[in-house]
Amino acid sequence: MIIIIVNNKGGTGKTTTTVNLSAALAHSGYRVLLIDLDSQSSASVSLGIPWNKLAPSIADVLYQKVPVHHAIRRSIMPGLDLITSDIELANCDIMLSEVVGRENRLKECLDEVTPYYDFVLCDCPPSISLLSVTALVAADQFIVPVTPEYLALEGLISWMNVVKRVEKGIGTSSELMGILLTLVNPGLGDTKKISNLIREHYGNSVFQTEILKDGLLTRAPSHGKSILEYAPTSSGARTYSKLANEVIQRAGISYPAKQDRLCDSNEYQFKSGKLGKL
Repeated sequence: MIIIIVNNKGGTGKTTTTVNLSAALAHSGYRVLLIDLDSQSSASVSLGIPWNKLAPSIADVLYQKVPVHHAIRRSIMPGLDLITSDIELANCDIMLSEVVGRENRLKECLDEVTPYYDFVLCDCPPSISLLSVTALVAADQFIVPVTPEYLALEGLISWMNVVKRVEKGIGTSSELMGILLTLVNPGLGDTKKISNLIREHYGNSVFQTEILKDGLLTRAPSHGKSILEYAPTSSGARTYSKLANEVIQRAGISYPAKQDRLCDSNEYQFKSGKLGKL
């Protein structure tokens, strides 16, 4: 299943959620591929990839037709693989503007590898762009992280309208898996009010799990680790593990893929023979 984590407003904990949800799913035994679709490369750096070693990235796959398996690399966490991004993704609207069927470009690139993973999670840019549209077309479902504040609520409404327009214009789009309340500060008076407003309006579409503000979640990326590796006993690690259980339930994927789907798990070489060593 391909799940994109998206919000056209920045500062909603989108990258933090992508990295730590991916890690939590991998920790549960699932085969996970994280794709960084944000030109800022925050998810890539958060998993320990140096700024000068981002290539080959998803930009090379999309623009230069580099085979997608050549861009996949292992993270330090078993079961979690990564495709990095780089600054070239900022030129997506220009680079793909004259490509026929450009809205399907990402989906076509991923078709070769998605059967080998239980979950593919994409960290999308905080904007409404062609790259966001290609991600929406490629995905099965999407998660929208939202902070309980007025401007973030406006961003949520704006994104849901984008989804409707894409579905109407292209005829296909992913479905909402859930809305995730992030950076929750119970001490603020408006937090409970806006959280309740979101839950009343969207009902069961809102995850029960809420991500509280946590300094350890903020510090983990500077160590190139997810919260599950940096502070495995922290409240942040427990919360993202709880979120992973909700995602597994909503996705309907009961059991992780068997490890014999890989001919050599140490080298991450795919059994099919079509894909080389990663």
